[in-house]
Amino acid sequence: MTDKPTIAIIGGSGLYHMPGLKDTQEHNLNTPFGKPSAPIIVGTLAGKKVAFLARHGIGHHISPSEINFRANIYALKLLGVERVIGISACGSLREDYAPGNIIIPDQLFDFTRLRKRTFFEDSLVAHISVADPFCEDLSEQVYQAVKQTGAVTHRGGTMITIEGPRFSTRGESNVFRSWGMSLIGMTTSPEAFLAREAELCYTVIGHVTDYDVWHISEKPVTVEIVVEILNKNSVIAQQTVGNLIQNHKSERTCQCSSALKTALITDPNVIPAETRQRLGIFVEKYLN
Repeated sequence: MTDKPTIAIIGGSGLYHMPGLKDTQEHNLNTPFGKPSAPIIVGTLAGKKVAFLARHGIGHHISPSEINFRANIYALKLLGVERVIGISACGSLREDYAPGNIIIPDQLFDFTRLRKRTFFEDSLVAHISVADPFCEDLSEQVYQAVKQTGAVTHRGGTMITIEGPRFSTRGESNVFRSWGMSLIGMTTSPEAFLAREAELCYTVIGHVTDYDVWHISEKPVTVEIVVEILNKNSVIAQQTVGNLIQNHKSERTCQCSSALKTALITDPNVIPAETRQRLGIFVEKYLN
């Protein structure tokens, strides 16, 4: 598409639309992996084209393990997106990351079991490198954009993704703390890994809603608590995106855009035509 949206926002719990978007168009896309969680809204923000996708669907009707992560990322790739910012509610597993704070983590631990984690199957194998699962360049830009809002923000820490939709037991929460985890959420895995396979820059803005259940002086997390804090932080999220759009570098200098260059291992001669067509948007430039 012309004037394509190179930046996309995937809104999590409590963020189902971007009020600041102007001249919006709704894109009802289909992909080889099914339909995305919701129509993708493309509009103008700070003079730039931006795409927005509600991760849980409009009205939050899709449970974490039922999200079609592959369709979501594939659809954004189809639109020409190059950078993805995931906005996620999360619990804190450390004292200094307090409810209401915003965290830009630098590591990810996948503790899910039921989700499709890769685009590469059906006789096409890729071993993608995710030693550092978040784009360093984009993460730093987003961190600076959050700081401009005046919000209390922190850079770094490991986010663990659990299956959900239930919250943790106190025993689980304490184990995750003993492992050195900083944040806990339900959706960043496999979203970050799929974005890397699609050669998109990806980072996450973690909105701390609670201390999980390890902090015995705090009330156990409830949906009401989560929504209350997210409603307060939704304005910060919108301001952050606006700041990023105004200041971001248009050219990508990181390695995300060529992540598949050294990841594909299958002999092109044995890749079925159907698989090659389905994944051509990712791999064709390396197979020719």
